[in-house]
Amino acid sequence: MPAAPSARIPGTSALRAEGVGVRLGGSTVLDGVDLTTTAGRVTALVGPNGAGKSTLLAVLAGDRRPDEGRVLLDSRSLTEFSVRELALRRAVLPQRVTLSFPFSVLDVVRMGRAPWQGVESDVDDESAVHEAMAAAQVTEFAARPFFSLSGGERARVALARVLAQRTGLLLLDEPTAALDLRHQESVLRVAVDRAAAGDAVVVVLHDLGLAAAYADRVAVLACGRLIAAGPPLEVLTSRLLSEVYRHDVEVLPHPRTGAPLILPRRD
Repeated sequence: MPAAPSARIPGTSALRAEGVGVRLGGSTVLDGVDLTTTAGRVTALVGPNGAGKSTLLAVLAGDRRPDEGRVLLDSRSLTEFSVRELALRRAVLPQRVTLSFPFSVLDVVRMGRAPWQGVESDVDDESAVHEAMAAAQVTEFAARPFFSLSGGERARVALARVLAQRTGLLLLDEPTAALDLRHQESVLRVAVDRAAAGDAVVVVLHDLGLAAAYADRVAVLACGRLIAAGPPLEVLTSRLLSEVYRHDVEVLPHPRTGAPLILPRRD
């Protein structure tokens, strides 16, 4: 039976990709990617369609083996962990969640506690489930069947399941894609809260404004390569983004916070 993982020290490396390369059908999807994620920080993966963001997240999660390079979790190769050991150490939110049976929302969120069955933990299962539902703002429809929900509601329930898993590493693939403005903001605030509690958070985002506002570090991908990584103010420049997205981009300081405001240049 696997043991509960030790808590990470904020500021230390949680997950590290070294020279990661992936090929699909003769095409290079990722090429020599080096990336380190840190406990206590939010790292956003951004880039145009086809840049390799979701593939990189799958490699970081251990759901896909790279053709070259390796990924280290707490200084151990992902290949050394069993499926259950990984489930105790990282939680993954995919782009789409489908279920074949008419589970209720509460049942879906409870699935996040499955890896902890039989493992000694200070966390009470039901408390973890209800706190996760509150954070994702889905408590009000706990009894509803999952299949009856809208796309945005399903996305929030899926996030609650991930939060209930209570791992120190969250890997979120486009968690804001199906959400309205209010819930986009709330999801990113949850990510920041989890980082403040010591978790390492990696999130794939298309909205550069959200990445600039909420991420501690931004990694920009293009054509499978890591183009730049660092604090938003350093990385999200007009020149770099215009080159990566092949469209003129303006970057302006927010009048109150100073965070980059990123806008496509329009005539």
